[in-house]
Amino acid sequence: MINDIWGCKYDADMAKVIAETNVACCLMHNRDLKTQPYGEDLMADVLQDMKDCIDLAKQAGVADDKIILDPGIGFGKTLEDNLKVMNHLEDLNTFGYPVLLGTSRKSMIGLTLDVDVNNRLEGTIATSVIGAMKGYSFVRVHDVLANKRAIEMTRAILKA
Repeated sequence: MINDIWGCKYDADMAKVIAETNVACCLMHNRDLKTQPYGEDLMADVLQDMKDCIDLAKQAGVADDKIILDPGIGFGKTLEDNLKVMNHLEDLNTFGYPVLLGTSRKSMIGLTLDVDVNNRLEGTIATSVIGAMKGYSFVRVHDVLANKRAIEMTRAILKA
């Protein structure tokens, strides 16, 4: 898998490489806030950016079944932006691709809970549960067992 933190936007050849190698790719949302600040509607900007990433991949010949999206929590966003994206994670489902959530031990958790990197388990689990509730397919976490159990419990409740 190619995990592209710029969603085919930084390296003009990335989409071509993904297509030629026929591997899965994770297209992450990211933005340089110094050169491209968000407008009044953060989620509209995030969704447009993700659409642009998908379009670049598709134009290069990347197959639909090779695309995974990532909202890019912790990348190109302020704390407030990250919290808002977390609250609207389901918006990325509109594209029809599986979505990965990578929030484990992120600064968003540390800043919100006022804890250091070694004390962010509960915050990470909360974000993983929200991801599961919002229909996400994958989470990237450090503390696998605790997050796995929380997600299993969440999914059992949602299926009841």
